[in-house]
Amino acid sequence: MLSEKSRPIIEATLPLVGSRIGTITVDFYKRLFAAHPELLDGLFSRSNQRSGDQQRALAGSIATFATHLINNPGTLPEKVLSRIAHKHASLGITEDQYGVVYEHLFAAIAADLADVITPEIAEAWTEVYWLMADALIKLEKDLYASQANHRMWMPWRVTGKDPAGTDVVTFTLEPADNTPVTPAEPGQYVSVKVHLPDGLRQVRQYSLSGDAGTSRTFTTKLNDGGEVSTALHAGVEPGDILEISNPYGEITLRNGDGPVILASAGIGCTPTASILRSLAETGTDRQVLVLHADKTIENWALSGQMTADAARIDADLQLWLESPHPGTNHGFMSLRELDMPADASLYLCGPLPFMKKIRDEAIDAGIPATRIHYEVFGPDVWLAN
Repeated sequence: MLSEKSRPIIEATLPLVGSRIGTITVDFYKRLFAAHPELLDGLFSRSNQRSGDQQRALAGSIATFATHLINNPGTLPEKVLSRIAHKHASLGITEDQYGVVYEHLFAAIAADLADVITPEIAEAWTEVYWLMADALIKLEKDLYASQANHRMWMPWRVTGKDPAGTDVVTFTLEPADNTPVTPAEPGQYVSVKVHLPDGLRQVRQYSLSGDAGTSRTFTTKLNDGGEVSTALHAGVEPGDILEISNPYGEITLRNGDGPVILASAGIGCTPTASILRSLAETGTDRQVLVLHADKTIENWALSGQMTADAARIDADLQLWLESPHPGTNHGFMSLRELDMPADASLYLCGPLPFMKKIRDEAIDAGIPATRIHYEVFGPDVWLAN
Protein backbone atom coordinates (compact mmCIF):
# COMPACT_ATOMS: atom_id res chain seq x y z
CA MET A 1 0.00 0.00 0.00
CA LEU A 2 1.01 3.62 -0.45
CA SER A 3 2.76 5.04 2.62
CA GLU A 4 1.11 7.75 4.68
CA LYS A 5 4.12 9.93 3.93
CA SER A 6 3.63 9.71 0.17
CA ARG A 7 -0.17 9.66 0.00
CA PRO A 8 -0.82 13.41 0.45
CA ILE A 9 1.99 14.24 -1.97
CA ILE A 10 0.57 11.97 -4.66
CA GLU A 11 -2.93 13.29 -4.04
CA ALA A 12 -1.72 16.89 -4.37
CA THR A 13 0.45 16.33 -7.45
CA LEU A 14 -1.69 13.80 -9.33
CA PRO A 15 -3.61 16.46 -11.33
CA LEU A 16 -0.33 18.05 -12.49
CA VAL A 17 1.43 14.79 -13.28
CA GLY A 18 -1.72 13.47 -14.93
CA SER A 19 -1.91 16.53 -17.18
CA ARG A 20 1.76 16.22 -18.17
CA ILE A 21 2.23 12.45 -18.25
CA GLY A 22 1.38 12.26 -21.96
CA THR A 23 4.30 14.55 -22.81
CA ILE A 24 6.52 12.78 -20.27
CA THR A 25 5.98 9.34 -21.81
CA VAL A 26 6.83 10.57 -25.30
CA ASP A 27 10.17 11.84 -23.97
CA PHE A 28 10.61 8.63 -21.98
CA TYR A 29 10.41 6.41 -25.06
CA LYS A 30 12.85 8.63 -26.94
CA ARG A 31 15.31 8.28 -24.08
CA LEU A 32 14.68 4.54 -23.71
CA PHE A 33 15.22 3.65 -27.36
CA ALA A 34 18.22 5.96 -27.67
CA ALA A 35 19.87 4.02 -24.84
CA HIS A 36 18.45 0.59 -25.75
CA PRO A 37 17.57 0.39 -29.46
CA GLU A 38 17.54 -3.41 -29.13
CA LEU A 39 14.19 -3.16 -27.32
CA LEU A 40 12.52 -2.36 -30.64
CA ASP A 41 13.69 -5.72 -31.97
CA GLY A 42 11.16 -8.32 -30.87
CA LEU A 43 9.69 -6.53 -27.84
CA PHE A 44 8.13 -3.09 -28.32
CA SER A 45 5.73 -2.65 -31.22
CA ARG A 46 7.00 -0.23 -33.85
CA SER A 47 3.43 0.32 -35.08
CA ASN A 48 2.21 1.29 -31.61
CA GLN A 49 5.14 3.67 -31.25
CA ARG A 50 4.30 5.39 -34.54
CA SER A 51 0.61 5.72 -33.71
CA GLY A 52 1.27 6.98 -30.17
CA ASP A 53 -0.78 4.13 -28.69
CA GLN A 54 2.08 2.85 -26.54
CA GLN A 55 2.83 6.29 -25.13
CA ARG A 56 -0.83 6.82 -24.22
CA ALA A 57 -1.02 3.34 -22.70
CA LEU A 58 1.92 3.91 -20.36
CA ALA A 59 0.61 7.32 -19.37
CA GLY A 60 -2.81 5.89 -18.69
CA SER A 61 -1.55 2.94 -16.68
CA ILE A 62 0.53 5.13 -14.35
CA ALA A 63 -2.25 7.67 -13.84
CA THR A 64 -4.85 4.94 -13.30
CA PHE A 65 -2.66 3.08 -10.81
CA ALA A 66 -1.90 6.24 -8.82
CA THR A 67 -5.58 7.22 -8.79
CA HIS A 68 -6.52 3.79 -7.45
CA LEU A 69 -3.98 4.10 -4.63
CA ILE A 70 -5.54 7.41 -3.61
CA ASN A 71 -9.16 6.30 -3.88
CA ASN A 72 -8.71 2.80 -2.51
CA PRO A 73 -6.05 2.85 0.21
CA GLY A 74 -4.56 -0.52 1.06
CA THR A 75 -5.58 -2.24 -2.17
CA LEU A 76 -4.24 -2.66 -5.70
CA PRO A 77 -6.21 -2.67 -9.01
CA GLU A 78 -5.85 -6.44 -9.32
CA LYS A 79 -7.83 -6.91 -12.54
CA VAL A 80 -5.84 -4.29 -14.42
CA LEU A 81 -2.53 -5.59 -13.05
CA SER A 82 -3.47 -9.15 -14.04
CA ARG A 83 -4.20 -8.13 -17.62
CA ILE A 84 -0.93 -6.21 -17.89
CA ALA A 85 1.03 -9.07 -16.33
CA HIS A 86 -0.36 -11.58 -18.84
CA LYS A 87 0.56 -9.23 -21.73
CA HIS A 88 4.05 -8.72 -20.29
CA ALA A 89 4.59 -12.45 -19.79
CA SER A 90 3.53 -13.13 -23.38
CA LEU A 91 6.35 -10.78 -24.45
CA GLY A 92 8.97 -12.16 -22.07
CA ILE A 93 9.34 -9.05 -19.89
CA THR A 94 12.01 -9.61 -17.24
CA GLU A 95 12.51 -8.19 -13.75
CA ASP A 96 15.64 -6.24 -14.67
CA GLN A 97 13.78 -4.36 -17.41
CA TYR A 98 11.69 -2.58 -14.78
CA GLY A 99 14.88 -0.93 -13.54
CA VAL A 100 15.70 0.20 -17.07
CA VAL A 101 12.22 1.68 -17.49
CA TYR A 102 12.49 3.42 -14.12
CA GLU A 103 15.79 5.06 -15.03
CA HIS A 104 14.54 6.64 -18.24
CA LEU A 105 10.98 7.33 -17.11
CA PHE A 106 12.11 9.31 -14.10
CA ALA A 107 14.71 11.16 -16.15
CA ALA A 108 11.81 12.26 -18.38
CA ILE A 109 9.70 13.22 -15.35
CA ALA A 110 12.54 15.26 -13.86
CA ALA A 111 13.10 17.06 -17.16
CA ASP A 112 9.42 17.88 -17.75
CA LEU A 113 8.66 18.90 -14.16
CA ALA A 114 11.99 20.60 -13.46
CA ASP A 115 10.25 23.81 -12.37
CA VAL A 116 8.17 22.15 -9.63
CA ILE A 117 9.71 18.82 -8.69
CA THR A 118 11.23 18.42 -5.23
CA PRO A 119 13.04 15.46 -3.63
CA GLU A 120 9.84 14.65 -1.71
CA ILE A 121 7.74 14.58 -4.90
CA ALA A 122 10.31 12.43 -6.68
CA GLU A 123 10.42 10.03 -3.73
CA ALA A 124 6.63 9.71 -3.62
CA TRP A 125 6.29 8.97 -7.33
CA THR A 126 9.19 6.54 -7.11
CA GLU A 127 7.18 4.69 -4.48
CA VAL A 128 4.16 4.58 -6.80
CA TYR A 129 6.25 3.21 -9.65
CA TRP A 130 7.83 0.44 -7.59
CA LEU A 131 4.53 -0.54 -5.98
CA MET A 132 3.21 -1.12 -9.48
CA ALA A 133 6.42 -2.72 -10.76
CA ASP A 134 6.81 -5.07 -7.79
CA ALA A 135 3.19 -6.24 -8.10
CA LEU A 136 3.68 -6.96 -11.80
CA ILE A 137 7.02 -8.71 -11.26
CA LYS A 138 5.42 -11.07 -8.74
CA LEU A 139 2.49 -11.86 -11.02
CA GLU A 140 4.76 -12.41 -14.01
CA LYS A 141 7.08 -14.75 -12.10
CA ASP A 142 4.06 -16.87 -11.15
CA LEU A 143 2.88 -16.94 -14.77
CA TYR A 144 6.29 -18.05 -16.03
CA ALA A 145 6.48 -20.74 -13.35
CA SER A 146 3.08 -22.15 -14.36
CA GLN A 147 4.24 -23.04 -17.87
CA ALA A 148 5.27 -26.54 -18.96
CA ASN A 149 8.65 -25.19 -20.11
CA HIS A 150 10.99 -22.33 -19.32
CA ARG A 151 11.42 -21.05 -22.86
CA MET A 152 10.06 -17.76 -24.14
CA TRP A 153 9.79 -18.69 -27.82
CA MET A 154 9.12 -22.11 -29.32
CA PRO A 155 9.22 -23.14 -33.00
CA TRP A 156 5.84 -24.15 -34.43
CA ARG A 157 5.30 -25.38 -38.00
CA VAL A 158 2.41 -23.96 -40.01
CA THR A 159 0.24 -26.85 -41.22
CA GLY A 160 -2.71 -24.83 -42.53
CA LYS A 161 -3.48 -21.36 -43.87
CA ASP A 162 -7.18 -21.01 -44.64
CA PRO A 163 -9.45 -18.05 -45.51
CA ALA A 164 -11.83 -17.26 -42.66
CA GLY A 165 -13.61 -14.10 -43.86
CA THR A 166 -12.85 -10.88 -45.71
CA ASP A 167 -9.11 -10.24 -45.27
CA VAL A 168 -9.07 -12.88 -42.52
CA VAL A 169 -6.88 -15.99 -42.40
CA THR A 170 -6.73 -18.87 -39.91
CA PHE A 171 -3.32 -20.45 -39.25
CA THR A 172 -3.02 -23.96 -37.83
CA LEU A 173 0.30 -25.07 -36.33
CA GLU A 174 2.03 -28.07 -34.79
CA PRO A 175 5.16 -28.22 -32.58
CA ALA A 176 8.40 -28.20 -34.58
CA ASP A 177 10.53 -29.65 -31.77
CA ASN A 178 10.17 -31.64 -28.55
CA THR A 179 9.65 -28.71 -26.17
CA PRO A 180 6.88 -29.59 -23.66
CA VAL A 181 3.66 -27.83 -24.65
CA THR A 182 1.56 -25.94 -22.12
CA PRO A 183 -2.14 -26.74 -22.63
CA ALA A 184 -4.04 -23.58 -23.54
CA GLU A 185 -7.37 -22.72 -21.98
CA PRO A 186 -10.30 -21.56 -24.13
CA GLY A 187 -10.04 -17.77 -24.53
CA GLN A 188 -6.26 -17.49 -24.13
CA TYR A 189 -3.80 -16.01 -26.62
CA VAL A 190 -0.22 -16.44 -27.80
CA SER A 191 2.38 -13.98 -29.03
CA VAL A 192 3.65 -14.49 -32.56
CA LYS A 193 7.04 -13.16 -33.63
CA VAL A 194 7.84 -12.46 -37.27
CA HIS A 195 10.92 -11.22 -39.13
CA LEU A 196 10.16 -8.17 -41.27
CA PRO A 197 11.87 -7.39 -44.61
CA ASP A 198 14.05 -4.72 -42.97
CA GLY A 199 15.46 -7.32 -40.57
CA LEU A 200 13.55 -6.19 -37.48
CA ARG A 201 11.49 -8.67 -35.49
CA GLN A 202 8.01 -7.66 -34.34
CA VAL A 203 5.49 -9.33 -32.03
CA ARG A 204 1.73 -9.36 -31.75
CA GLN A 205 -0.76 -11.31 -29.63
CA TYR A 206 -3.48 -13.44 -31.24
CA SER A 207 -6.31 -15.30 -29.53
CA LEU A 208 -6.39 -19.03 -30.06
CA SER A 209 -9.53 -19.36 -32.16
CA GLY A 210 -10.00 -23.13 -32.43
CA ASP A 211 -9.43 -26.08 -30.14
CA ALA A 212 -7.48 -25.28 -26.98
CA GLY A 213 -5.30 -27.85 -25.25
CA THR A 214 -1.95 -28.54 -26.90
CA SER A 215 -2.96 -27.44 -30.41
CA ARG A 216 -2.43 -23.92 -31.76
CA THR A 217 -4.87 -22.24 -34.14
CA PHE A 218 -5.13 -18.47 -34.45
CA THR A 219 -6.99 -16.17 -36.80
CA THR A 220 -5.66 -12.85 -38.10
CA LYS A 221 -7.23 -9.89 -39.85
CA LEU A 222 -5.34 -7.39 -41.97
CA ASN A 223 -5.42 -3.92 -40.45
CA ASP A 224 -3.98 -0.58 -41.41
CA GLY A 225 -0.50 -0.12 -39.97
CA GLY A 226 -0.28 -3.62 -38.51
CA GLU A 227 3.07 -5.04 -39.55
CA VAL A 228 2.74 -8.53 -38.06
CA SER A 229 -0.61 -9.43 -39.61
CA THR A 230 0.57 -8.09 -42.96
CA ALA A 231 3.72 -10.22 -42.78
CA LEU A 232 1.72 -13.32 -41.84
CA HIS A 233 -0.82 -12.89 -44.62
CA ALA A 234 1.73 -12.05 -47.32
CA GLY A 235 4.76 -14.12 -46.41
CA VAL A 236 3.86 -17.19 -44.34
CA GLU A 237 2.80 -20.47 -45.94
CA PRO A 238 2.28 -24.07 -44.77
CA GLY A 239 5.61 -25.63 -43.89
CA ASP A 240 7.08 -22.39 -42.56
CA ILE A 241 8.24 -22.10 -38.93
CA LEU A 242 6.88 -19.41 -36.62
CA GLU A 243 8.12 -18.41 -33.17
CA ILE A 244 5.23 -18.72 -30.72
CA SER A 245 5.02 -17.95 -27.01
CA ASN A 246 3.35 -20.00 -24.33
CA PRO A 247 -0.39 -19.28 -23.89
CA TYR A 248 -1.49 -16.41 -21.66
CA GLY A 249 -4.65 -14.48 -20.82
CA GLU A 250 -6.85 -14.63 -17.75
CA ILE A 251 -10.20 -14.33 -19.54
CA THR A 252 -11.00 -18.02 -19.82
CA LEU A 253 -14.13 -20.13 -19.49
CA ARG A 254 -15.02 -20.47 -15.82
CA ASN A 255 -16.34 -23.74 -14.46
CA GLY A 256 -19.99 -23.89 -13.56
CA ASP A 257 -23.43 -24.85 -14.81
CA GLY A 258 -25.02 -21.43 -15.25
CA PRO A 259 -25.87 -19.73 -18.55
CA VAL A 260 -23.03 -18.44 -20.76
CA ILE A 261 -23.26 -15.37 -22.99
CA LEU A 262 -20.54 -14.85 -25.62
CA ALA A 263 -20.63 -11.33 -27.11
CA SER A 264 -18.14 -10.12 -29.71
CA ALA A 265 -17.62 -7.62 -32.49
CA GLY A 266 -15.38 -7.89 -35.54
CA ILE A 267 -12.26 -9.99 -35.11
CA GLY A 268 -13.02 -10.00 -31.37
CA CYS A 269 -14.91 -13.22 -32.07
CA THR A 270 -11.68 -15.23 -31.95
CA PRO A 271 -11.56 -15.84 -28.15
CA THR A 272 -15.33 -16.33 -27.94
CA ALA A 273 -15.09 -18.82 -30.82
CA SER A 274 -12.53 -20.79 -28.82
CA ILE A 275 -14.79 -20.79 -25.76
CA LEU A 276 -17.75 -21.85 -27.93
CA ARG A 277 -15.68 -24.65 -29.46
CA SER A 278 -14.80 -25.90 -25.96
CA LEU A 279 -18.46 -25.91 -24.94
CA ALA A 280 -19.38 -27.79 -28.11
CA GLU A 281 -16.58 -30.35 -27.71
CA THR A 282 -17.69 -31.18 -24.17
CA GLY A 283 -21.36 -31.33 -25.17
CA THR A 284 -22.33 -28.82 -22.51
CA ASP A 285 -25.91 -28.67 -21.31
CA ARG A 286 -25.47 -25.06 -20.15
CA GLN A 287 -27.68 -22.43 -21.76
CA VAL A 288 -25.47 -20.61 -24.29
CA LEU A 289 -26.25 -17.32 -26.03
CA VAL A 290 -23.86 -16.30 -28.84
CA LEU A 291 -24.00 -12.65 -29.92
CA HIS A 292 -21.85 -11.14 -32.67
CA ALA A 293 -21.72 -7.77 -34.44
CA ASP A 294 -19.97 -7.03 -37.73
CA LYS A 295 -20.10 -4.81 -40.81
CA THR A 296 -21.37 -7.44 -43.26
CA ILE A 297 -22.03 -11.17 -43.29
CA GLU A 298 -18.87 -11.58 -45.39
CA ASN A 299 -16.79 -9.79 -42.77
CA TRP A 300 -17.79 -12.24 -40.04
CA ALA A 301 -14.62 -14.23 -39.37
CA LEU A 302 -15.06 -17.88 -38.35
CA SER A 303 -18.74 -17.78 -39.30
CA GLY A 304 -18.78 -21.43 -40.39
CA GLN A 305 -17.02 -22.65 -37.24
CA MET A 306 -19.20 -20.63 -34.88
CA THR A 307 -22.46 -21.52 -36.63
CA ALA A 308 -21.64 -25.23 -36.56
CA ASP A 309 -20.51 -25.20 -32.93
CA ALA A 310 -23.59 -23.25 -31.85
CA ALA A 311 -25.82 -25.80 -33.60
CA ARG A 312 -24.07 -28.72 -31.85
CA ILE A 313 -25.22 -27.50 -28.44
CA ASP A 314 -28.43 -25.79 -29.56
CA ALA A 315 -27.06 -22.36 -28.62
CA ASP A 316 -29.04 -19.23 -29.48
CA LEU A 317 -26.96 -17.39 -32.13
CA GLN A 318 -27.82 -13.80 -32.99
CA LEU A 319 -26.08 -11.41 -35.40
CA TRP A 320 -26.07 -7.65 -35.78
CA LEU A 321 -24.84 -6.35 -39.12
CA GLU A 322 -24.38 -2.76 -40.30
CA SER A 323 -25.35 -3.91 -43.80
CA PRO A 324 -28.86 -5.47 -43.84
CA HIS A 325 -28.97 -9.25 -44.31
CA PRO A 326 -31.91 -11.65 -44.06
CA GLY A 327 -32.33 -13.29 -40.69
CA THR A 328 -30.04 -10.87 -38.82
CA ASN A 329 -30.46 -7.73 -36.74
CA HIS A 330 -29.69 -4.50 -38.59
CA GLY A 331 -27.40 -1.98 -36.89
CA PHE A 332 -25.28 -2.14 -33.74
CA MET A 333 -25.58 -4.75 -31.03
CA SER A 334 -27.80 -3.96 -28.08
CA LEU A 335 -28.88 -6.08 -25.14
CA ARG A 336 -31.90 -3.91 -24.41
CA GLU A 337 -34.40 -6.14 -26.21
CA LEU A 338 -32.89 -9.47 -25.14
CA ASP A 339 -33.99 -11.69 -22.29
CA MET A 340 -30.76 -11.80 -20.27
CA PRO A 341 -30.49 -14.48 -17.55
CA ALA A 342 -29.37 -12.70 -14.39
CA ASP A 343 -27.23 -15.68 -13.37
CA ALA A 344 -25.34 -15.70 -16.69
CA SER A 345 -21.61 -15.25 -17.14
CA LEU A 346 -20.81 -12.80 -19.94
CA TYR A 347 -17.61 -12.98 -22.01
CA LEU A 348 -16.82 -9.92 -24.12
CA CYS A 349 -14.26 -9.14 -26.80
CA GLY A 350 -14.15 -6.40 -29.42
CA PRO A 351 -13.36 -2.70 -29.75
CA LEU A 352 -13.23 -0.91 -26.41
CA PRO A 353 -16.29 1.33 -27.01
CA PHE A 354 -18.31 -1.77 -27.94
CA MET A 355 -17.28 -3.58 -24.76
CA LYS A 356 -18.04 -0.60 -22.53
CA LYS A 357 -21.51 -0.24 -24.09
CA ILE A 358 -22.38 -3.93 -23.80
CA ARG A 359 -20.98 -4.14 -20.27
CA ASP A 360 -23.15 -1.19 -19.17
CA GLU A 361 -26.23 -2.75 -20.76
CA ALA A 362 -25.49 -6.11 -19.13
CA ILE A 363 -25.22 -4.50 -15.70
CA ASP A 364 -28.48 -2.64 -16.33
CA ALA A 365 -30.05 -6.01 -17.20
CA GLY A 366 -29.05 -7.38 -13.79
CA ILE A 367 -25.85 -9.28 -14.55
CA PRO A 368 -23.37 -8.61 -11.73
CA ALA A 369 -20.09 -6.96 -12.72
CA THR A 370 -18.23 -9.92 -11.20
CA ARG A 371 -19.77 -12.18 -13.86
CA ILE A 372 -18.66 -10.00 -16.77
CA HIS A 373 -15.28 -10.92 -18.27
CA TYR A 374 -13.63 -9.06 -21.12
CA GLU A 375 -10.42 -9.31 -23.11
CA VAL A 376 -8.68 -6.11 -24.16
CA PHE A 377 -6.16 -6.24 -26.98
CA GLY A 378 -3.70 -3.56 -27.97
CA PRO A 379 -1.86 -1.29 -25.55
CA ASP A 380 -4.93 0.14 -23.80
CA VAL A 381 -5.39 -2.68 -21.26
CA TRP A 382 -5.55 -0.14 -18.44
CA LEU A 383 -8.78 1.40 -19.77
CA ALA A 384 -11.14 -1.49 -19.09
CA ASN A 385 -11.18 -1.52 -15.31
